[in-house]
Amino acid sequence: MHRSNLLYILPNLFTASSIFVGVISIVEASKGHFILASWLILLALVFDGLDGRIARMTNTTSQFGVEFDSLADIISFGIAPAMLLYFFIGHEFGRFGILVSALYVIFGAIRLARFNISTAKTDPNVFIGLPIPTAAIFISMWILLFHKYTLENYSIVLLILALGVSILMVSNFRYPSFKKVQLDRPMVFKTMILFVLVASLLYLFAAEGFALIILIYVLYGPLRGLRTLNLRKIKIRKP
Repeated sequence: MHRSNLLYILPNLFTASSIFVGVISIVEASKGHFILASWLILLALVFDGLDGRIARMTNTTSQFGVEFDSLADIISFGIAPAMLLYFFIGHEFGRFGILVSALYVIFGAIRLARFNISTAKTDPNVFIGLPIPTAAIFISMWILLFHKYTLENYSIVLLILALGVSILMVSNFRYPSFKKVQLDRPMVFKTMILFVLVASLLYLFAAEGFALIILIYVLYGPLRGLRTLNLRKIKIRKP
């Protein structure tokens, strides 16, 4: 096989790996292995991040790869966290639990479809609506926390949080994409120190650290929207 053809296969193998890990997460969640299922969704995110970067590095981006990646996302970051949520706690709330999981998948699919048709028209540094991988990690990390600290008595809070991130996915709130971040030399050193500190936090408190980071990112969109709205009101009030 020609070398160029092998290069085109490489990023798609990472996409397929993301799907495979997502399916394993669903199976493990159905068995009650919620900790493993949650971390598998994070592993799927790693594969999802690698496929696009490898495609760009090797100049092997294609329309097939884009469509394949979207289908992988709806499995690994749509169906997998929705089923994890349902098996963990949703089944105890009957139809409401089913509804929350279903809405998460539906809104996630809408988010992906909107992203695919608007990519060329929007600023590459900004996401419109919460990205579905972020929503998936948000749900899986908070499930880890609820499981670790035995917070099942407050499980309705987890369903409400899941419903909230579902709505944020189809909202018009803007989130940073970090795709084309460029750092000057002084910022490189500071960023490296920050990464070391964050990595240390994650080493000591993995679930708590990831949950906190994702929570800050999730809240960024609504808080930015409120700030923009307040600035507009101030401008209108000025004579």
